[in-house]
Amino acid sequence: MKVTVVGAGAVGASCAEYIAMKNFCSEVVLVDIKEGFAEGKAMDLMQTASLNGFDTKISGSTADYSKTAGSDVAVITSGIPRKPGMTREELIGINAGIVKEVTENLVKHSPDVIIIVVSNPMDTMAYLVHKTSGLPKNKIIGMGGALDSARFKYRLAEALDAPISDVDGMVIAAHSDTGMLPLLSKATRNGVPVSEFLSEDQLSYVLEETKVGGATLTKLLGTSAWYAPGAAVSVMVQAIACDQKKMIPCSLMLDGEYGESDICLGVPAIIGKNGVEQIVEIPLTSEEKEKFQAAAKAVREVNGDLKF
Repeated sequence: MKVTVVGAGAVGASCAEYIAMKNFCSEVVLVDIKEGFAEGKAMDLMQTASLNGFDTKISGSTADYSKTAGSDVAVITSGIPRKPGMTREELIGINAGIVKEVTENLVKHSPDVIIIVVSNPMDTMAYLVHKTSGLPKNKIIGMGGALDSARFKYRLAEALDAPISDVDGMVIAAHSDTGMLPLLSKATRNGVPVSEFLSEDQLSYVLEETKVGGATLTKLLGTSAWYAPGAAVSVMVQAIACDQKKMIPCSLMLDGEYGESDICLGVPAIIGKNGVEQIVEIPLTSEEKEKFQAAAKAVREVNGDLKF
């Protein structure tokens, strides 16, 4: 099992670290455009191998995609954050160009690769990969729901004053502050609805704090988070590498599921050796359906700014 991570910044390096430490693949290749950066990150990580007890080989490459040949899974973290004064259209234009070029290079050297998209705006970038890569739709997965769900469970455990292993919850729809949909109706503590333990005010707090989870961290850190995104990616890669058939909410191309088509949105799916093994349709309340549709409308507007 060979995994490529494109973008050796904090998120990409975190992905590589967690994947290596779980010791389920033989090789991880880090790629970055900055001269020597991926090589340096790879060397630093390899020097932790004897300390952390993993045998995964980690190597780095400065924009040489021939080193990625034969990758089973590739993770795209490349892109820039939105800067002061930058319009949404400018951000999308820049990141779309980066993601499209990276995708072309990955597919050129690994035609059977499964791609996990992390770059933002993630639902739109996943849609772009679908439209430009030529890969079957089961091989393109947007990482958003796994991270948002982890943040949801963190807030639930905090409100419940419970160990996080007691808590289960899921976030679907869009990977954005306004578009994500934490499913309070499905959230449980060891199978018991969380509404049995938490007041309406507490539930509302959990909901709102989940939605601004990424923004909260950016405010505190001065940049985007990296530990939880890296861990979320590693869970998805391991589910593929080990054919775990794990149900993980991901941003996927829909074809009638949840009443939507020709759009990437977060929905629960079974993830295994073929990538997306099955999209799972779960019943939603009327309020949840409305919010899902509103998220879809917002994502379509952003997709409209794409130029293939």
